[in-house]
Amino acid sequence: MFTNNSFGKTLDLLHRTMDVTVLRRQVIADNLANSDTPHFKRSVVNFESELKRVLDSQRIQKLPAKLSDPRHIPFERVRDYREVRPVKVLDYLTTSKNNGNNVDLEEEMMLGLSNQLNYDLLSRVVANQFTQLNIVVR
Repeated sequence: MFTNNSFGKTLDLLHRTMDVTVLRRQVIADNLANSDTPHFKRSVVNFESELKRVLDSQRIQKLPAKLSDPRHIPFERVRDYREVRPVKVLDYLTTSKNNGNNVDLEEEMMLGLSNQLNYDLLSRVVANQFTQLNIVVR
């Protein structure tokens, strides 16, 4: 698709975020399915914080460091947002049950509901983007 303009970049970011919500739904379902398994540790998906860090690196133009040799490492590197991948992280630090399991059913259900609402919102934003494009084309 055309990622050279803001429309293409916005759609690409929305699609990537929707893919992450699908992965997060799978992780939450796995957590719920193993809520009674002894010594099971819940997982979470981290994506948004790293995406924000990468998008901020593209925006901020600080004073560049003097690089007199090609082997020098620059202080700030502008990263491409397409390099950001979701990371599944195990929560080893907490235990909420006597059997070593740390899955809280109420918390997982709320995270699942919040994730579903995020997906619905993202799909509406994508539909709105195409509606606006359709208006412009007509």
